[in-house]
Amino acid sequence: MAESKQYITQKQENGSVLISEDVINSIVTVAVTETEGVAGFSTKITADISDILSKKSRGKGVRITISEDDRLYIECNILVIYGSAVVNVAKAVQDNVAAAVESMTGLPVTEVNVNICGITTEQK
Repeated sequence: MAESKQYITQKQENGSVLISEDVINSIVTVAVTETEGVAGFSTKITADISDILSKKSRGKGVRITISEDDRLYIECNILVIYGSAVVNVAKAVQDNVAAAVESMTGLPVTEVNVNICGITTEQK
């Protein structure tokens, strides 16, 4: 995420609604962790397994970019549970994230890129 928080402004009849990138991050985090076959997030490709599976890293494997026209580009670094079909899990994460963000914010999600950073037998 960016060092300074970004907000998306949606004009309404009676004023404006500001949506923080932290809100979008929370939506993405829940959508990813609820996807079958996902063990958790990876903060970086070379992260230590204890860091990856700790509660502190929750949501840190997500990067959100908001374009000038309020389009969202989302990147998720995840771990997949051993025995799961990696491509199917990645596709399910893309679908779940896009659907959750679009339905809760009304904003168009342009891309959801999923980076599989590892396989683990440990589940969330």
